[in-house]
Amino acid sequence: MDNYATHKHPKVKAWLKRHPRFHMHFTPTSSSWLNMVERSFRDLTVNRIRRGTFGSVQELIQAIEQYLQANNQNPKPFIWTAKAKDILEKVTRARRKLDKLASE
Repeated sequence: MDNYATHKHPKVKAWLKRHPRFHMHFTPTSSSWLNMVERSFRDLTVNRIRRGTFGSVQELIQAIEQYLQANNQNPKPFIWTAKAKDILEKVTRARRKLDKLASE
């Protein structure tokens, strides 16, 4: 997760305390490049792993390697499409909602 304050809210912390099998892992600050890594894993999951049937770890590894090999035959760069103005508007809306929740 990113370091956004919602992940550190007391209600979230309380829930995590009641559900000890879940562990939070935070990404480093200023690491937006990791979004591209997450997107890459999402594509792998959606396009190859999800709904797949693998009889062993080795079969899973083989499927992943085949996917990567095929995908790398015709690579496409990830391109940022969001405008800074739109991102900042979303941040402002989220901040308003969080402030409202915190005051309840």
